[in-house]
Amino acid sequence: MVIFSLPALELLAAVLLGMRTILNPVAAHVPRQGTTYPGQSAAGPYWVSNIERKGTVAYGNADFKIFRNVKDYGARGDGVTDDTAAINQAISEGNRCGGGGCDSSTVTPAIVYFPAGTYIISQPLLQYYYTQMIGDATNLPVLKAAPQFEGMAVIDADPYLPDGVNWFTNQNNFFRQVRNFVIDLRAMPPNRGAGIHWQVAQATSLHNIRFEMVKGGADNRQQGIFMDNGSGGWMSDLIFNGGQYGAFLGNQQFTTRNLVFNDCDTAIFMNWNWAWTFKSVSINNCRVGVDMANGGFNQTVGSILMLDSKIQATDCGFNTSFSPDSIPNSGGTLILENTDFTGTPVAVKGPGDQTVVAGGAHVANWVQGRSYIGNDGMRTQTVVTEPAKSAGLLSGNKVFERSKPQYENVPASQFVSVKSAGAVGDGLTDDTAAIQQALTNLKDDQILYFDHGAYLITDTVFVGCHAKITGEIWPLIMASGPKFQDPAQLRPVFKVGNSGQSGAVEMSDLMFETRGPVPGAVLMEWNLNAEKQGSNGMWDVHFRIGGSAGTLLQSDTCAKKPSAPHGPDPKCVGAGMLYHTTKDASVYLENCWFWVSDHELDLADHYQIDIYNGRGVLIESQNPVWFYGTNSEHNVLYNYQVMNAKNVWMGLIQSETPYYQSNPSAPFPFTTPIPGDPTFGAPDALSNKAWGLRVVDSEDVFVYGAGLYSFFENYDQKCVPANNCQNGMISIEGTSKNIRLFGISTKAAVDMIVSSQGSVKDLDNRSNFCGTVARWVQS
Repeated sequence: MVIFSLPALELLAAVLLGMRTILNPVAAHVPRQGTTYPGQSAAGPYWVSNIERKGTVAYGNADFKIFRNVKDYGARGDGVTDDTAAINQAISEGNRCGGGGCDSSTVTPAIVYFPAGTYIISQPLLQYYYTQMIGDATNLPVLKAAPQFEGMAVIDADPYLPDGVNWFTNQNNFFRQVRNFVIDLRAMPPNRGAGIHWQVAQATSLHNIRFEMVKGGADNRQQGIFMDNGSGGWMSDLIFNGGQYGAFLGNQQFTTRNLVFNDCDTAIFMNWNWAWTFKSVSINNCRVGVDMANGGFNQTVGSILMLDSKIQATDCGFNTSFSPDSIPNSGGTLILENTDFTGTPVAVKGPGDQTVVAGGAHVANWVQGRSYIGNDGMRTQTVVTEPAKSAGLLSGNKVFERSKPQYENVPASQFVSVKSAGAVGDGLTDDTAAIQQALTNLKDDQILYFDHGAYLITDTVFVGCHAKITGEIWPLIMASGPKFQDPAQLRPVFKVGNSGQSGAVEMSDLMFETRGPVPGAVLMEWNLNAEKQGSNGMWDVHFRIGGSAGTLLQSDTCAKKPSAPHGPDPKCVGAGMLYHTTKDASVYLENCWFWVSDHELDLADHYQIDIYNGRGVLIESQNPVWFYGTNSEHNVLYNYQVMNAKNVWMGLIQSETPYYQSNPSAPFPFTTPIPGDPTFGAPDALSNKAWGLRVVDSEDVFVYGAGLYSFFENYDQKCVPANNCQNGMISIEGTSKNIRLFGISTKAAVDMIVSSQGSVKDLDNRSNFCGTVARWVQS
């Protein structure tokens, strides 16, 4: 994600100053005893707590301690003892990346594990870079704020220093998780307190957390999540009880699924965004469901999409400031689909308490913003009619969804360590044969466990029809060697099933990379159809090319070179393609980041770098696929391409054009095309750049939210305020039909969408920072 000053964020300064004052504490007294919480159970030991630990850091200190149980550092979890210092020691031990002196590092990863118990917290738990905070999924641990709690939030993912500067650059605050907790603020005075300060970017997640806050009261200022900035990201399976705000949100783009809000004053306050997709939200007994009216006449919210949701027993579902003459032109875009307002008298309220949409009923499809059928666009607030999606995409009347498997009921004995199976994971040894043998020997009731490390792969690894694979804080699976060198004959690194096969394959918490250039590699090829809906899936599986230790594609080799025309350095070519879903496949993806690094993560300079990767995500499946909260960035030809495909659901997708283009222009250095590649004319500064999304000869493609950005012309940003860094961002081509795009935001592309129907101009659809289109249809 780009590092630069964002004009939209200037609007936040006064609000953030006020929020920091609200969240700043005063002293009180210590609780006397722990609290019992409904929903906790006495299950067997969670495998994360007792699996044998063999993980090591391949390209750093091999003795670095990855797994930390907070009780080993003196935390008691007894509901009486102040455990703050012990937990922060568990997080920070080992010269880790944090404290304001380190912006990023991939070589000090830590899993901080919390057994069941109630942990009294009096100051923020400070989450260092590359940290997963994991609670016992069978018996959720409670983080209980002490009455005298002092600080911004119980968990702080990007602390502020005294001078107001953050520990981490918010747009680059990657690689962190928090899951399986209860966070309880109720012992604090009601006029202060937040659960999590979540100022983050890509490859981050909040999962399976319940926030308990004071209910009611005129002085209630508590909130579950406080998010002031960032470029994310993913949240799912969260419950918010009480508080002034369940979630106070501000971020460039985000995807959230399965959130429940009970008895909040305002369930969601949207401070600002460029694009945000909400799916399967339940709001109950609140005063306001979603407040997106910030800024009033001059709106700060780009777009919100609310899908498959319920807002009940709430005074007002959505509070907006959108009006016939409000500015910016497409600010305050709102998409409602399959949302039930039964028991809520006002579904959508406009300025001056105007009822825009009456409540008390189900809303099938409703659009507020700039809407297009073909090339004809108009600003509207209206009911629209949408064709039914195929049954394969749906579960009941909702788009299918599936939460990340955590294997709560699987004992540690059923996890098979790849290191025990013979893999070394030292970043130098060829582990291809050992990993292949481990997969071949894997039984249906076993889970293959990648201990943290770096595993070199020099030939295709075949994943059969039934496999569950998970990793210890993103172990590196790295393509390398002569078999992946021919850019005209792409070869998969991980190949999931063969064409015509069906099965069930799950992957989670893995990282796919390259070690040096492999221009003939496809990092993953998914061929397997699902034996039942959603049985194939990937959660928190990320693809990262260059910019980190061990990749040989870092700032000491591949530093940016904008000052003179240059041909790509062959040492700085990444892979041919990151991810390919083939024609027979069906797969569910959630929170997967396909990133060609734009800057250095580990070397001290953190300098911008030139890495040339051919293609991002290619979808050719005729069977249902779901892409929840995915990002694909900085690929030469395209970031997302949907070709000869059918039944594709995506929400929210995000991309960026390579910063070096047009020096050189696309397709360089990938001048030998493979079937389906886009064609480019003579080198042209605006035309020959990566497509954010290209749809070719496809049918039944649904995109619910997109943030597709172009931030540079050869590292110069003069084109950003002029909104002309490239000519086109989305291309709809060939015989494509029933293409539905909702909540589409692009930045600095002259034409947001190009098709046989004409082009949609950014100039006509200006929002707070991007151009935004509420709805675009090609039947």
